[in-house]
Amino acid sequence: MLTLRKASERGAANHGWLKSYHTFSFANYRNPREQGFSDLLVINDDRVAAGKGFGQHPHRDMEIFSYVLEGALEHKDTLGTGSVIRPGDVQLMSAGSGVAHSEYNHSANRPVHFLQIWIVPDVGGAKPRYQQEHFSTQKKRGRLQLIISPDGANGSLSVRQDARVYAALIDGKESASLELAANRYAYVHVARGNVELNGMSLQEGDGVRVRDEQLLTLSNGVDAEVLVFDLRPQELPQMP
Repeated sequence: MLTLRKASERGAANHGWLKSYHTFSFANYRNPREQGFSDLLVINDDRVAAGKGFGQHPHRDMEIFSYVLEGALEHKDTLGTGSVIRPGDVQLMSAGSGVAHSEYNHSANRPVHFLQIWIVPDVGGAKPRYQQEHFSTQKKRGRLQLIISPDGANGSLSVRQDARVYAALIDGKESASLELAANRYAYVHVARGNVELNGMSLQEGDGVRVRDEQLLTLSNGVDAEVLVFDLRPQELPQMP
């Protein structure tokens, strides 16, 4: 069963320097029907003006990853990490027992467009850690590339949860499929472009809850970039 969540139904915030769309309840956006899905708690689609960003602020017991679509994002944290994240890079910060970080647009004249996504961990109070990896266009072109997994398989980043995240670039006649185990849920988010999921037409910003499906196929894309989450079969996130 595929349940569509249209991009136009998301929460929206415009702070001038930040324009953000919230798939699930976040900050001032509260929707009792949209409190996350399985272990997926947050998908924020953020556009940050040149030279602006999120000042240092704390987190704990959350798996937070950033996926840059355009521009460059500068990261600093209390673990001593400093890095710049560009398209193709995936950043994963496991907040664990506590960490503070900042995220700024690295450019003085260009906006940055990125997704910030939170996954609830399976353990509380763990040691904080930071990971970053680049996944080339070639690895994602016409296929679902594993970028996050519980065990860091095939060069993916390691998340503290029974969850896997795939990224794909689909255009024209390209297609990519993912086989799910019989007892799994999934969530599909269209980061940009248009694509079909099992024949369902999707546009940029659309999301789909997936239940009781064993094969997901992305096809007929128009410059599409898509994230697919393979998740535990539960309706709402539960903190450890």
